[in-house]
Order: sequence, then C-alpha cells, then structure tokens
Amino acid sequence: MNTHLNGLVRLSSYPLIAVRIDMIQRLLLIACLCLPGSTLQAQETAIRFINDWKWEGQAAPLLLALDNGYFSEESLEVTLDPGKGSVDALPRVASGEYEMGSADINSLIKWRDENPDVDMKAVYIIYSAPPFAVIGRPSLGVIGPLDLEGHTLGAPKFDGAFAQWPVFVAANGILDDRVNIEDVGFPDRERLLAEGKVDAITGFSFTSYLGLLSQGVPLKDISLMLMSDFGLDLYGNAIIVNPTFAQSNPGAVKGFLRAAVRGYQATIANPAAAVEHALSRNEGADRDVELQRLVMAIGHHIVTDEVRSIGLGDAIDVRLEKSIAQLDSIYQFTRKPSASDIFDDQYLPANSLRKLPDLSAKPAVPAAPEQP
Repeated sequence: MNTHLNGLVRLSSYPLIAVRIDMIQRLLLIACLCLPGSTLQAQETAIRFINDWKWEGQAAPLLLALDNGYFSEESLEVTLDPGKGSVDALPRVASGEYEMGSADINSLIKWRDENPDVDMKAVYIIYSAPPFAVIGRPSLGVIGPLDLEGHTLGAPKFDGAFAQWPVFVAANGILDDRVNIEDVGFPDRERLLAEGKVDAITGFSFTSYLGLLSQGVPLKDISLMLMSDFGLDLYGNAIIVNPTFAQSNPGAVKGFLRAAVRGYQATIANPAAAVEHALSRNEGADRDVELQRLVMAIGHHIVTDEVRSIGLGDAIDVRLEKSIAQLDSIYQFTRKPSASDIFDDQYLPANSLRKLPDLSAKPAVPAAPEQP
C-alpha cells in the first residue's frame, strides 16, 4: 500500500503527469455526476405548493403527478398541502411561505392592485371556465339572480366565488343593499342552505352542488347559477408562483408545469383511475361523489372549446383584458393592469405538449352531469 502511495507522490512531482492526473480526476467526477441515482447528482429543488381547497376529486391531477413521480422526474421535491380557499393562497405564496399555489386569478388581479410592490403572476390556467356559482333553493324562493333580493346569502369570507359577488351584482342589476349577506364557514355552508337557515350560498359548482345533494336536498330543489352564464366572462383558478422563487429558479417552475400538464392529461384520459389519488388522502370520502365532482370539473371547467384550441394552461390575452376591464368597472384599480401583468406564459411547455389526450378510441371521460 505504501509503495503505491509513494509511487503516486513521485509521479505527481512531474508537472505534466500531475496535470493529466488532475484532468482524469475531473472527467471521472463528471461521469459520476451523470450516473442515474448517483449520490453526487445535483439535489432536487424543493417546491411547497398550497392547493385552493382540501383533497376532493378535482384535486386529482396534481396528486396523480406527485404519486406517479412526474415531479421527481423533473428533479423537484414537491410538497402538496390542502388549502382554505381560493383567496387564502395569495398572501401565503407572496410571503414565500409557499413557492407556488392555486388561487383565483381574479382575486390575484385585485390583490396586485393592493400590493403593487409584489410582482406575483399566474403561470398556468386551471379552470378556463370558472366554477364560481350562486346556489339557491326554489322552495326558499331563490331561482334566479333577482330572487336574491330580500333573502339571505351565506358566503365564506375567503370563497373565490364570493370574491366575484360585486361583479355578479352589477352584471345582473341586483340591488345589493336588499341582499342580507351572512359570513359562514366553509364546513357549514351547504348544511345551512339544506336546513333553510340561509336562502342561497356562493361556492364552486362541483363543491356546493354535490354537497347539497349529499345533505339530502332534492335535485329539483337546487338552482345552480353559474356566474359565467350570468354575465361574467372570467378565468377561474390558476397556478401562481412567488416572484423571487420564479426569478431564481425558472427551470424549476417550468419543470413543475411540465409535470402538472402530464397530471392533467392523465386525469382527463382516465378520471376513474385518477380520483383514487384524492381518495387516498380523504378518509371517509364517497368514491362516487368525488368521481362525479372530478368529472364536473373536467367537463364544465377544464376542457373547454378554448382549451381544445390553445392547449391546457394557457390564456388568451384579449379575453383576459376583457376580464380585467369588467373587474375595473367595479373596483376602479389604482393602475389598471394589462394581461401580461397578470399572466406569464414563459414557463409553459410547448403547445404540442399541452394538447388534450386523444379520447377518440374510447370515451374515457364520462359525460359531465347537466347543470340543474
């Protein structure tokens, strides 16, 4: 052993040979770094993601991407946490508590106006058609928008649908001061309507509609008013990113979206299999209910004619500009933003990678239930 060591020492005393040894060592190190599974490989980038809501059926795409290793394949160490509403994620991502999250893009537009020093943007559109809804009961006298006057509306403070209430009021000529608005908790919302303690609620269509059915409210006694059917041409939830993280880790943001797109494509292709990823995190959930919830989200809000044209995750500037103008007519922004201030498409995969899966061979997606 000593002889070999002495030999190396003697060889290194010759400059040319020492240089060659150094080059060989460097090449060996590079080769080790390239080996799959090598302990010398670069560490994964950590991303903490906060969802807009708890683990219901519609959350399946990102959970599937996590469980199937799509994020790991992008050298990402992703943590997915349930959220408390589509507005709650905004300050938590902006502060850096989370690097990314799911939030209502319209609330982001208003939030940016109130926080002009934080250049936080959306980078992926989840719901091309928003699930914002007002849900009433005909037996309580609420069928259409104007019926809300003289009645009590139950609305959680951080509900993404309630955030659009002023726009809904203006678009439908509702006398706002004639509607009694009661702040209710998310867990109590559908129960209070089922018990007749409020006359209508705001919520996401696939959450509140199915929640009322599970509370025993007959289908014929549910009036579902999708805001998109009553004057609001808005986008819905989007993936947002902390601006400091995005600037420092653009490759990680791109990798997250590549994995997310794969998750959405796999979910659309086979929702019955995808929903299992949500069920595994939601003890006591009813499989049929969560599958129906997921199918509603896909059929009514994710797969739209626009998405068929431009692919998953993207937005059309002209439509987004109209949305901003509609919001500005109510909120009167300090500085009216442009579409590029709100949505940044530079992290999206190429359009060819964001196409909807081909379902022509077999219709893997069940038909979304008709809105009542």
